[in-house]
Order: sequence, then C-alpha cells, then structure tokens
Amino acid sequence: MVNVDDAIIARYDYSGEHFEILVDPDLAAEYRNPDSPDVDIEDLLAVEEIFKDSKKGDKASEEAMDKIFGTTDPIEVSKFILEKGTVQLTAEQKRKMQADKRNLVINKIARESINPQNGLPHPVQRIENACDEAKVKFDPFISVDQQAQSALKSIKPLIPIRFEKVKVAVRLPGSVAGSAYSVIHGFGQILNEEWQQDGSWIGVIEMPGGLQDSFASKMAEISNGEAETKAIK
Repeated sequence: MVNVDDAIIARYDYSGEHFEILVDPDLAAEYRNPDSPDVDIEDLLAVEEIFKDSKKGDKASEEAMDKIFGTTDPIEVSKFILEKGTVQLTAEQKRKMQADKRNLVINKIARESINPQNGLPHPVQRIENACDEAKVKFDPFISVDQQAQSALKSIKPLIPIRFEKVKVAVRLPGSVAGSAYSVIHGFGQILNEEWQQDGSWIGVIEMPGGLQDSFASKMAEISNGEAETKAIK
C-alpha cells in the first residue's frame, strides 16, 4: 500500500457529484493498462476511502455513492473510478507508458505482417518510420491488438503491408528434431509432419508472416546450419 504523501488522485465526475481516491501512481497506471498483468486494487489504494475532496479530507456521502455506483463498498467504487475516471499521471509516466506501448504495437506489426508484393517481412525500422510519418498516436490505455489494427490502417498508404499468416516447410536432421519441437511451437502451429527414411524430419508450420526470417535463423542455429526452410503457398 502506497504512502498517502506519495499517492496521486484518481477522480470521477457524474451528474454533479465528484469522487476521488488516492492511489499508487505506478500501480494505477498498470491497472488501467489492458496489456499489463492483473493488479490487486487493494495494493494500489493509499486508503480504502472515497473522497469528495481528498485534499481537504472530505469523504463522499454514502447516499451519493449508492446513487451513482449502486454500492457503498469502497473497493467496488474504486474499481469504477479507475476504469471510468481520470488518473493524475505525471508527465514522465505518460511519456514512458506511451513509449512502451509504441514499442509493443510496432513489434506486433513487424511480427505478424508481410509485404504483399514479395511475401517478406518488413524491418522494424521501416514500420517505425511509417508510423512516425503517418503521425500514429499511441495510447497507454488501449490494448496492443486494437492499436496495431489502427496503426496498420494508418501506414498502409505509405508502405505495402498487411497482416497474414504464412506456411513454412522445414527439414531438420533427426538428431535435433525432437529437441526443436518446443521451439517450433513457439513460432506457430505444426500443420503436417513426417519422418523421412534418412532419419530427417519434415514439417509444415503456419506462423505470423513477420516471423519467417527469425524462424529460419533459429532453425539454422539449432541444427548447426543443416536445416532447410522454405515458404510455401
């Protein structure tokens, strides 16, 4: 639980009523971030009280809470305030959260997209440049998946790009195929597999388009350069 002196204010206004809670700035930011792990609301509250004016110490009336939230439970009301209200984040917090979300969104686009003109992934830097040119805004409180779709629409006029899954065939020496299984599953789904008479293993894996190069590199590393990979239609 954060010290009251270090807490920031989260507030919610509705129908002429004003409600405030005192929260840990970092945990409150994590709580509102849809891509962050779950945060226990009791850990982020400085005090389990709902205020009308926290600076004066004036508590919100139970009548007002029941009228607006349908409950007087401070935990339930705090959840509502954090989800629907505003949090007084510092400028540094906002900058860091936006930068973190920007990286997550751009990496997702790079991981799952291809250039439809040649079927190959785009370098991360090219996607970053396109996002900058399109002036894409990144919101810390909107999910990566949602913002990736929005960003993709914004940069499509600038570079040929689309989300697409691809199928990649791979041949591995039998000596490493078993140990490579868990690594392969990390890239995508094995659609077909077959052991050859020479002891080698052949599989077809469906994966996000942007992972083709990483997959080929990883298979080469695992097999000491003996792996063969090929994108197939």
